[in-house]
Amino acid sequence: MGLLTRETETAPCTVEVSHRFDELSAHVRFNNGAVVHPGDSVLVHGAEIMAPYGEVVREDRMATITRASALERAWTRMTGDLEFMELCEFSFSEEVLS
Repeated sequence: MGLLTRETETAPCTVEVSHRFDELSAHVRFNNGAVVHPGDSVLVHGAEIMAPYGEVVREDRMATITRASALERAWTRMTGDLEFMELCEFSFSEEVLS
């Protein structure tokens, strides 16, 4: 990993899509133990997975992991906390609760 260069690697993965009343989610697990770090991106190959309501679908796929350069990784770590605050919702009102 260079200061400005990106590297790519291919990894087998399992994609799990859940479409149930209590859960709507999609997860990718790398079967070779690969780890995604801040700034990295993942592209899962293949057609989209549509889970019918009430079911969980698991499929084995291949994924391409593009590793962030050292500069991108540092920038992501420095600005990540600020971007997290955008997800927080704060509410202030003038009402006094008794």
